[in-house]
Amino acid sequence: MPVIEPDNKINPQDLGRAKAEKKSFSQSLKNFFLNLLSVSPKEKLVFIQNLSVMIKAGIPVLTSFRTLAEQSESKTFARILKQVALKLEQGSTLADSLKMYPRTFNELFINMIDAGEMSGKLEEALGQLYVQIKKQYELTSRIKGALIYPVIVVAAMIGIGIFMMIFVIPKITSVFTESNVPLPLFTRILIDISNFLANNWMASSIIAAVLILAICKIMSTEKGKYTFQGLVLRMPIFGPIAKKINLARFSRTAGSLLKTDIMIVNAFRITANVVTNLHYRRAIMEISEQIKKGGQINEIIKNYPKFFPPMVTQMIAVGEQTGEVSSILTDLAEFYEGEVDQIMQNLPSIIEPLLILLLGLGVGAIAIAIIMPMYSLTSVI
Repeated sequence: MPVIEPDNKINPQDLGRAKAEKKSFSQSLKNFFLNLLSVSPKEKLVFIQNLSVMIKAGIPVLTSFRTLAEQSESKTFARILKQVALKLEQGSTLADSLKMYPRTFNELFINMIDAGEMSGKLEEALGQLYVQIKKQYELTSRIKGALIYPVIVVAAMIGIGIFMMIFVIPKITSVFTESNVPLPLFTRILIDISNFLANNWMASSIIAAVLILAICKIMSTEKGKYTFQGLVLRMPIFGPIAKKINLARFSRTAGSLLKTDIMIVNAFRITANVVTNLHYRRAIMEISEQIKKGGQINEIIKNYPKFFPPMVTQMIAVGEQTGEVSSILTDLAEFYEGEVDQIMQNLPSIIEPLLILLLGLGVGAIAIAIIMPMYSLTSVI
């Protein structure tokens, strides 16, 4: 009776499938780590500008991505562009290829590219995207630049205050404690705080670090952000500034999306995700849902007077009547961006009196706490 030997031959199809799965896993792992890295707005602006020029010259998108990957100064961005080119080579659309890297190409970016591909106006979509990212980058840069001076001054005030409480105040108040003169309550509080900081600097540092970490943790939660951003919107000086910044972003983003023929409901939904303030985000999402049910945009926006002033609703009403909502929103964006630019230029001069007042109150409180016991000392002497 013949012996049947087991068939140990490897099936080529199984081998090919295993290699494909291994390659797919390796690709997913690579994409995961690339998503953890960020690309600067300047890199994106250069990329969009060059891609637009190459497409206008008739160069295929795949070739354009390979060329731009080789020319990119950022190694991270170069790797991302190479992976996108690989996805394009496999037959995916540009929008689907960019979806692999949501940290680099956000929802706004992908939807505008998708609309450009669908309508055959990719070059025009890239132009709108370039303007959008450039304006957003300029706005962010202005805000950061204007806040540098106040942050440095406040940090210096806190540092000097801590230095005085640890090294200067104990030497001055030692005279009072040695004389056994009854001290006012405010002076005793100052001495107790100074002694605690001087004798328990390590514990003080730990408490300060824990407080800072706790605040950062609370601010990282959606509820914490929502509460803090609501307080900012209600503040006397910073509230109007925050509203104008959010209105500028809303108008610029919605206007850019509508110019690429994206449906108005989707345009508002994407805009809601781009706006950073959670109160504005919630309002715009609600407006998007109400637009889906039907109705004039300006009539719906009128229900949110805390976030959208009458000028916005009036201009949108004109845009709806003339069929130029995207142009009206762009004009609104230009207006509010100009307002924010002017405010940011004047912000140091606006905040400076408040900082001087705060510094004066601190110095005055310490001076009063030190001067008041001197009258008791002179009466004893």
